[in-house]
Amino acid sequence: MPKNNNLKSILIIGSGPIVIGQACEFDYSGTQALRSLREDGIETILINSNPATIMTDPTMADHVYLLPLTTKSLVKILKEHPQIDAVLPTMGGQTALNLCIEADEKGIWKDFGVELIGVDIDAINITEDREKFRELMLKIGVGMAPQATATSFLKGKEIAQEFGFPLVIRASYTLGGAGASIVHKAEDFDELLSRGLEISPIHEVMIDKALIGWKEYELELLRDKNDNVVIICAIENMDPMGIHTGDSITVAPAMTLSDVTYQKMRDMAIHMMRSIGDFAGGCNVQFAVSPDDNEDIIAIEINPRVSRSSALASKATGYPIAKIASKLAIGYHLDELQNQITKSTSALFEPTLDYVIVKIPRWNFDKFEGSDRTLGLQMKSVGEVMGIGRSFQEALHKATQSLEIKRNGLGADGKGYKNYDTIIEKLTNASWDRVFVIYDAIQMGIPLSRIHEITKIDMWFLKQFEEMDALEKEIGKYNIDTLSRDLLLEAKQKGFADRQIAHMLDCLESQVTMKRDELKINRVYKLVDTCAAEFVAQTPYFYSTFENDMQLASGERYADNESKVTEKKKVVVLGSGPNRIGQGIEFDYCCVHGVLAAAECGYETIMINCNPETVSTDFDIADKLYFEPVFWEHIYDIIRHENPVGVIVQLGGQTALKLAEKLDRYGIKIIGTSYKALDLAEDRGSFSRLLKANDIPYPEFDVAETAEEALAVADKLDFPILVRPSYVLGGQGMKIVINKDELEETVVDLLRKIPNNKLLLDHYLDGAIEAEADAICDGENVYIIGIMEHIEPCGIHSGDSNATLPPFNLGDLVLQQIKDHTHKIALALNTVGLINIQFAIKDDMVYIIEANPRASRTVPFIAKAYGEPYVNYATKVMLGEKKVTDFNFNPKLEGYAIKQPVFSFNKFHNVNKKLGPEMKSTGESILFIDSLKDDEFYEIYARRKMYLSR
Repeated sequence: MPKNNNLKSILIIGSGPIVIGQACEFDYSGTQALRSLREDGIETILINSNPATIMTDPTMADHVYLLPLTTKSLVKILKEHPQIDAVLPTMGGQTALNLCIEADEKGIWKDFGVELIGVDIDAINITEDREKFRELMLKIGVGMAPQATATSFLKGKEIAQEFGFPLVIRASYTLGGAGASIVHKAEDFDELLSRGLEISPIHEVMIDKALIGWKEYELELLRDKNDNVVIICAIENMDPMGIHTGDSITVAPAMTLSDVTYQKMRDMAIHMMRSIGDFAGGCNVQFAVSPDDNEDIIAIEINPRVSRSSALASKATGYPIAKIASKLAIGYHLDELQNQITKSTSALFEPTLDYVIVKIPRWNFDKFEGSDRTLGLQMKSVGEVMGIGRSFQEALHKATQSLEIKRNGLGADGKGYKNYDTIIEKLTNASWDRVFVIYDAIQMGIPLSRIHEITKIDMWFLKQFEEMDALEKEIGKYNIDTLSRDLLLEAKQKGFADRQIAHMLDCLESQVTMKRDELKINRVYKLVDTCAAEFVAQTPYFYSTFENDMQLASGERYADNESKVTEKKKVVVLGSGPNRIGQGIEFDYCCVHGVLAAAECGYETIMINCNPETVSTDFDIADKLYFEPVFWEHIYDIIRHENPVGVIVQLGGQTALKLAEKLDRYGIKIIGTSYKALDLAEDRGSFSRLLKANDIPYPEFDVAETAEEALAVADKLDFPILVRPSYVLGGQGMKIVINKDELEETVVDLLRKIPNNKLLLDHYLDGAIEAEADAICDGENVYIIGIMEHIEPCGIHSGDSNATLPPFNLGDLVLQQIKDHTHKIALALNTVGLINIQFAIKDDMVYIIEANPRASRTVPFIAKAYGEPYVNYATKVMLGEKKVTDFNFNPKLEGYAIKQPVFSFNKFHNVNKKLGPEMKSTGESILFIDSLKDDEFYEIYARRKMYLSR
């Protein structure tokens, strides 16, 4: 049956601002769904309050509503668009499903005659209400852990008494495991039970007997109206039960599961999906398997929507789950749809992997002072990375190299733990760095049996770590001249980076790279093709690996490289790596627009990124996608292979920017603002001297590289003093100090964390107003795209401030100074592309805080508020295709737009919620108001000093 022709107009609900537990994977799924529906000529209406997403771009849907995700907003949209036939709520995570249920309970869908597609209300209710889900599973013969529901404190106590400890408490209708915990001891139970009941919107918890040490698996399913079901991907959690899947290291395909058990699990998943409701769409099912020979299977939960893992599974297999799920929701059958990668097989064909993927979460505990850093049932990570390799070891190394936590991969960097007690404690209480600690434990000689006993991680995985350690020890016996080709090739096949091998051999990274070149140990690129090369893939989606080359009859040595280089002029866009506080989805937005703009200018576009949650790593955004770490060695090899005209670094946040120095040193052209100018702006001291030379006001400052120098500077400056390191992201390490003791402690701590850094000490302008401006410059002309005034006072990081566009309280004199300073600085830095400048205003004098000649966090917000494609324009300026004067700027905004930060403090108990110069927000939403008399503006303004801390 082809599509349902009665569906002509569909409402899609987005997931709102990024919070821990719900990140940019739903921007990816929502964007895919919108593109998929528009292919079929369906009118799309989108509601989502997050301005940093590609999904909310005016080009993505026919009508985009940047409104709060409330039933009031839904009613407004449905009144304005009476033609809406259906709502698709499965692309916006738990937020969208919860809003869909609320609208259903209020009778809104019924009142407006709107059909629900992609899922049905009963399915959502059954899967969210843990008691109903349990009853259904028992009825259909699917095993569950012993569990019972409590809707009161007393009932919870009774269940605990019956089951005994350890227990698991899970709150109903929550996101990212909020309110969930493992209780090992009776004395902790009361507090954790109360917390779960409080967090659940229906004040209900499910209490399970804890399956500690059982193995955990996830399956991603799709079903059509004809009841065809395909299993897209089986994902194994390396971490056993007890750690939220969003915080677990996951591997595909499943590595330690017998085929008999896998087939049983498939049958159970299909049976479960069919039993929860009669709908066409996507589903994610989680299972626990006993770690013995019986391999008993128990169902954990089922999510009738695209999930966090759907994005991962899509990138792992090349099968676009959200795109196909939205086609199924409008009536198509799987056998009628094409496989998007081969373009010749049907979507009913299940993907097969001839490579391994490893996902590792990215945490930001340093931003949550006083937080509990151990991992458990409540998700705490803010992003993730994925590595693709021909073996688990290669993929694991690539993933660890992608994390950007100053590690070069597993081991071989001198940064491992050496203390036995520390290692045992970190293995016992699962920590964010456990993947590194396992390697440290093996290096120390702790037996695998002991590591397994503590962590319950399957021996197969531990043996993989052991093999890597054995190879590291073997290589350490040689030097760069005596190391054999075979050993070097083996190290590369296991994913070790050149700089790790250099550490083992006690030589320079460049020497290892040269040796590889001499011995012709070169990366080859392979297609992610969904079908293990059984059919020809048409989509240029690549990962790298090292092959044992073959000797041809001619005597020439050959390794098959599936990435064919064209004669076209090419440009590489460096992505922003994993999501984290200070560098989120807004930089992915910028990268995607950069790619599309370069394509419009006739360039072949090449994207390099390692974040599976993003639109930039969708296989049909750039002409070529390299799913690789944004890590020097990988980038350099791709550039040597492709020979691009240049590389765009100013759209990928600090990740891409940090690579500018290396690119410049190796003679690779940086498109747009030069490395010299980028470096000048990043080096706080040099930048302040540039301001002085241009007669631009700035707070009194000096530079220090030691605590002693800092104390000498303090004699010249008045306290309070703002201490700021160079080359950091999201205000990392910034602090306001009020006396010499605090100054010394802060500087010593900073230089320990960020060695050899230049610290800028400047006089903190207490009580100043903060503002910022974004502009596009072509080296001669400057156009200011937006000036924002912060509602919070100076001293709170701009990413944590409510920013108002246009300013609400700055006089003409101040605005003129801002405009003049912006023009002067942009030209003095020889900016080509985007620049963001931050100001402090005191007594009608405008001082400069800092300038960043790159895409900033606020660019997507301004673009959405004014309805202008600023990143597109800036990219064309960077490429030299256009001048600023070639564009007809026409910003449209009635009233004001406010960028509102969103925090995830509720994931961490007893955490310090105070705000200061270091950024802590995980996402943002946009609020439009007609005038400053609006109640919402008054409320924000009244709270502006609530969390200010020094």
